[in-house]
Amino acid sequence: MLETDWQQYSIQIFGKMLPQPRLTAWYGDKDAAYCYSGIHLTPKPFTPLIQQIKEDLESFTGFHFNSVLMNLYRNQNDSMGWHSDDEKELGFEPKIASLSFGESRMFHLKHKTLKHLKIKVALNNGSLLVMQEKMQHNWLHAIPKSTQEKRPRINLTFRKIV
Repeated sequence: MLETDWQQYSIQIFGKMLPQPRLTAWYGDKDAAYCYSGIHLTPKPFTPLIQQIKEDLESFTGFHFNSVLMNLYRNQNDSMGWHSDDEKELGFEPKIASLSFGESRMFHLKHKTLKHLKIKVALNNGSLLVMQEKMQHNWLHAIPKSTQEKRPRINLTFRKIV
C-alpha cells in the first residue's frame, strides 16, 4: 500500500467546505468513475497487489468488483460520518466488500426509520464486512472519531460501478 496515491478531498458540511477527516484513493477499471459528496473520482489502474486482493475477494464472495475506494484513517481523529452508499453509479442493491487492515475501529450502524435499531461492530485487522441487498436502503453507517489513541487503519471497500 506504500505506492497508494492518497488524497484528502474537501466536502461540504453544513454549508462549509472542510477537508475529509481521512485520506482516500480510488482505483478501478477505466470506466469506473464515481461521485459522492460532490467529489468526482476518476480511477487509477489497479496495482498488482490490489488486483490480487480483488480477485481473491471475488473468489471468496462470488461477487464481481470493478473498483475500490481505499480509506486511510491515520489516527483516532480520522473518521467517516453517517451515510449510505446509495449513489446511482452503485446500482439498486449494491454489494460492497470492506476489508480492514491495521488498527481496530468501531463500525456503527443505525436504521433509517426504526431509530431504536443500532449496531456496533469492531472491524479488526483482517476482518471482512460485506454489505448487500437492502443494507444501503435501510441503514446508515459511520466510523466515528475515537477517544482512545489509534494507530493507522486502511480500509478497502470494493464495489461495482454499473
